[in-house]
Amino acid sequence: MIIPARSPQAKEAKELVEGLQAYFVSKLNGVARKFGEGKPCESVSWGRDEGRHGGGTRYETRDSVVFDRGSVNVSQVHYDDDDQKKLGSATAISTIIHPRNPHAPSMHMHISWTQMKEGTGYWRVMADLNPSLISESGSDKEKFSATLQKVTGALYEEGAAQGERYFYIPVLGRHRGVSHYYLEGYNTGNFEADKAFVSEVGERVIDTYITIISDKLAQYPDFTEAEKEEQLAYHTLYLFQVLTLDRGTTSGLLVHDQNDVGIMGSIPSHVNRDLLASWVEKMPAPQDLLVKALLNALPEEMPTPVEENTKIALAQAVRKHYQAHPEALSMQASGEIIPPTVDNHR
Repeated sequence: MIIPARSPQAKEAKELVEGLQAYFVSKLNGVARKFGEGKPCESVSWGRDEGRHGGGTRYETRDSVVFDRGSVNVSQVHYDDDDQKKLGSATAISTIIHPRNPHAPSMHMHISWTQMKEGTGYWRVMADLNPSLISESGSDKEKFSATLQKVTGALYEEGAAQGERYFYIPVLGRHRGVSHYYLEGYNTGNFEADKAFVSEVGERVIDTYITIISDKLAQYPDFTEAEKEEQLAYHTLYLFQVLTLDRGTTSGLLVHDQNDVGIMGSIPSHVNRDLLASWVEKMPAPQDLLVKALLNALPEEMPTPVEENTKIALAQAVRKHYQAHPEALSMQASGEIIPPTVDNHR
């Protein structure tokens, strides 16, 4: 049994993210019915310390005609029974969708409420659009960015600037995606108003993304081998960014090893290990060792599959690297440090 957090705000935050999860899953299932075999997402649950300190449920995509890999994860961890912890609870929805068709872009969204035991808390809001085929992503970028600008209003410039910093990959001289938003430490003092704001952001991001991929799947029912190769290269870049720069993923892995498969749910089904190997020499020490460890965890096949056992091996490689080189944490993505409280699922 998963025991929920006691805080009234944490309970409301959990209702909010579970509502967004149900909404997004219903939309993804609709896309699967229209463009694929109609296979619905399936739920997988996990417990933190066998549920004593919370846990979560993720919905994984199962329609392989439409989705390469996708997961919509809700988690809540808490320390209500541990007087030594200052953190009260952390509640989040973290989702990443990778369509099978390279014309349809990937999307990541994260919304969380983190609360300390003395009562203070804050929201974190992240959303970014990640196309494989950059050359045809202009209109999709405009739609996604316009939605974020409209729904966040005066907070757009701050979040967009933070997102641009966070999702930049210095050694490759490019961003992970084309439209990025990251609002950190949001709390106006009006919990109900803030909750309504983040809920609206989540719903509008979901709606816009579903519109984008539905339009792409209708316009491009087929794709070429060259386009699939370009997608494989992008999926490799995605793995590279998440496992070498993403503070949220690293923090989740360093806190515990009870949800490694869930945290690694964002990794696409296949990558190009030869391309990843070519980036080793670009990495400063000791991060070159991290990429080598990731390569050791990957099968020696091309394209390189990333199944459940490989996800676990990748998680262990990241964890061991930062345990051996804690100073390297400062070399991850710039911006506000995401504290190791939420099982981030990117």
